[in-house]
Amino acid sequence: MNGAPGSLAEPRSDCPLCPRLVAFRAESARANPGWFNGAVPSFGDREGRLLVVGLAPGLKGANRTGRPFTGDVAGELLYGTLAAHGFARGTYAARPDDGFTLTDAMITNAVRCVPPANKPTPEEAATCRRFLSARLAALPRLRVILALGRIAHESVLRALDMPVREAPFAHGARHELGRRVLYDSYHCSRYNTQTGRLTPAMFDAVFTAIRAELDAA
Repeated sequence: MNGAPGSLAEPRSDCPLCPRLVAFRAESARANPGWFNGAVPSFGDREGRLLVVGLAPGLKGANRTGRPFTGDVAGELLYGTLAAHGFARGTYAARPDDGFTLTDAMITNAVRCVPPANKPTPEEAATCRRFLSARLAALPRLRVILALGRIAHESVLRALDMPVREAPFAHGARHELGRRVLYDSYHCSRYNTQTGRLTPAMFDAVFTAIRAELDAA
């Protein structure tokens, strides 16, 4: 179900392209040698019509487990909401070997390696965009893209050669991009959910709209 590491759409786990991220990965590997500590591959259905694009792996989440949004608070909300709307099978147990699978959906990140303080630089996002562009192109049935946060939103637009100014980010916004549709949500991070910037009901409403869009297609 994962993308194939080393393909155009999936970097090698030891991707060397961003020196700061390589150094941070190495620092994490020294401190936590049993963790994944690499460029995290996409996860999900290669025939999926929905692609969820996050920001980057979390240090103790995907950087530890090797699966997007697995092992941190953001994943609890994201995977629970995906399952509630029929985009998943099985029981999410925050482990890559939990047997949990996505159906008609895939998850990826705008930046594939964990950044210091969860903040990739614009240059790192631009460097990693080649993989996002290839991932978008490699999904033959892709209809809906969900961007979690402004950086993911702008990365998607740039990956599709679309002017950012013509599709401003806003939670719950819907943008038509030719034969595809881009939806926006605030990122389901611990900070956003604890401060109330994003509530489970707000997140659920975005997925309700996406589900209706796909069911009507």
